[in-house]
Amino acid sequence: MRIDSNNFIQPSPVSRTGGTPVVDRGASFAEQLEKAAKAAGRTAPGAADAAAQAAEDAKLKATCKEMEAVFLNMMLTRMRATVPKGNLLGNSSEEQMLTSLLDTELTKNMAQAGGMGLADMLYRQLKKNDVKGQALR
Repeated sequence: MRIDSNNFIQPSPVSRTGGTPVVDRGASFAEQLEKAAKAAGRTAPGAADAAAQAAEDAKLKATCKEMEAVFLNMMLTRMRATVPKGNLLGNSSEEQMLTSLLDTELTKNMAQAGGMGLADMLYRQLKKNDVKGQALR
């Protein structure tokens, strides 16, 4: 510590083992903390929280798209049940299985392309509830 001409106490720079100062006089406390964390090989606490939140948001969005795909698959299956069966190719169990697989892949692609907006609505609703739930904790 030293005393300047105005009789204010000035902190001495904190040095690492190499003798280079860590404290930067022009930097704010947050910047100094971030520099120290980088020097120690750690990330700042806010960055870790933001990365975890982004990963959780991506997982929620993917789950909402999967839910929309399941809903679209159920809807398409019910719609196919209303169409009368033709005897051109027969009505074998193999055809029913392939049609079911086709419907599943078709609805997955529909949901990934935006579908009918159900995934977005679910995401917004669950995200809003998640924020409220975190505030209550």
